[in-house]
Amino acid sequence: MISVNNLSLQFGKRILFDEVNLKFVQGNCYGVIGANGAGKSTFLKILTGDQDPTKGRVELEPGKRMAVLNQNHFEFDQVPVLQTVIMGHKRLFEIMTEKDALYSKADFTDEDGMRASELEGEFADIEGWNAETDAASLLSNLGIEESLHYSLMEELTNSMKVRVLLAQALFGNPDVLILDEPTNDLDLKTITWLEDFLLDFKNTVIVVSHDRHFLDTVCTHVCDIDYSKINLFTGNYSFWYQSSQLASRQKADKNKKAEEKKKELQDFISRFSANASKSKQATSRRKMLDKLDLDEIQPSSRRYPGITFHQERDAGNQILFADNLSKTYEGVTLFKDLTFTMNQGDKIAIISKNSLAVTTFFEILNGNQQPDTGEFTYGTTITTAYLPNDNHAYFEDDLPLIHWLRQYAQTDEEREEVNLRGFLGRMLFSGEEALKSAKVLSGGEKVRCMLSKVMFAKANLIMMDEPTNHLDLESITALNNGMVDFGGQLIFTSHDHELVNTVANRIIEITPTGIIDKMMPYDAYLADAKISQMQVEMYA
Repeated sequence: MISVNNLSLQFGKRILFDEVNLKFVQGNCYGVIGANGAGKSTFLKILTGDQDPTKGRVELEPGKRMAVLNQNHFEFDQVPVLQTVIMGHKRLFEIMTEKDALYSKADFTDEDGMRASELEGEFADIEGWNAETDAASLLSNLGIEESLHYSLMEELTNSMKVRVLLAQALFGNPDVLILDEPTNDLDLKTITWLEDFLLDFKNTVIVVSHDRHFLDTVCTHVCDIDYSKINLFTGNYSFWYQSSQLASRQKADKNKKAEEKKKELQDFISRFSANASKSKQATSRRKMLDKLDLDEIQPSSRRYPGITFHQERDAGNQILFADNLSKTYEGVTLFKDLTFTMNQGDKIAIISKNSLAVTTFFEILNGNQQPDTGEFTYGTTITTAYLPNDNHAYFEDDLPLIHWLRQYAQTDEEREEVNLRGFLGRMLFSGEEALKSAKVLSGGEKVRCMLSKVMFAKANLIMMDEPTNHLDLESITALNNGMVDFGGQLIFTSHDHELVNTVANRIIEITPTGIIDKMMPYDAYLADAKISQMQVEMYA
């Protein structure tokens, strides 16, 4: 168990945390959420001892070991990959190092023998003989090939380093596991493996992530940083979000009686408890929700941008036809024989193991690159809007934000300052923020601006290449809802599992040899692909 007692953190006049008291117990997974700047990563640093609080203390139960996902991707550059993983268990690595030094001595004494015997006993107690095998297994499960296990860390790509550091944190069954954005740079297969690992993990997990599907799958509790407090809620992210929205509506409804509000909350908990029976943590999660105190459910101060897409005119029967598109890059085939017809109402998720292939596909559809072969045509009624993966070119001019947005307005009424300010306010740029330079915006702010540009276009076909990049959970949730509600057509790609699964009604997977085109939601597509792979292996 790890406990937080009377914790406060203040920077100048800004109070980040005020009198926080929490207990994290064995067997639970806690998802730490909060708006950008609320202090999620700072809170994890306090838990690990990398940041001192202004007052209060963090106490780890005596004799327990904490492991942390290291954020310094260069710290172990001169260390072999397998050894880097084992170093995650500090005491085990110390024993191995001291043993090796003793046994390599030319003048091995009786005292050395006694010390070696002590070390061997401790080594056996913590299952040191399995260390290399366990470390190698973790690396393989995280997609690091065996041929790389004895390479130096500096020889790996950054995404591979992230996986090795994740293996380091998971190694040796720590009592408390602290993970800050563990799914970054992981593909779907590896994320699924990590989810299963954490579901089977018997100790304490504390995690920060912007991946809602990941949080929903692994978390038994949510730690919400709000109002300079950290409140603990039973349930996963979706339960927290839906319950906080319900509490906000109830707070706004001053005429509803207390008895009616309580009944509404009880009905909500019952419905969510029933849904939880379908999850991998079914029994424990349902029991926790059944015991939930209604007073735990409180409205959040979180602000969500107003992301709503409208189409100026409905699309006709002909939307988009792509015929035999192909493209190579530096001699490598990104895709070929890419042929499909888009239909009315299609919301197509484009997926691929090669992100460059997907981005190139979007760039071709928007006229920024030319295919090697093939062509594509839009219907005469189609108007398009595009949110690219790289938006750098849109923010090179030093324009005040309100002027930046004005250049994409479609009507004189939209160009009026009062309306532009109102629009920016809905996108969380209020007051003087409307005058800040577009050139100095953060990554998330730039994406919200690009979404504003897309909304102004009122297109009936919207294309988006990784629109959730740099966005916080609140903006991702608002974007997800806006895409679901959009009455037009969508072509998009995203690593956000929840967004793809709730928005797409069609999946197109780009491969070097062609495409796989299925009219089905994402989870159904994954299940279908898993069955197909099992059949291939069965008859191989």
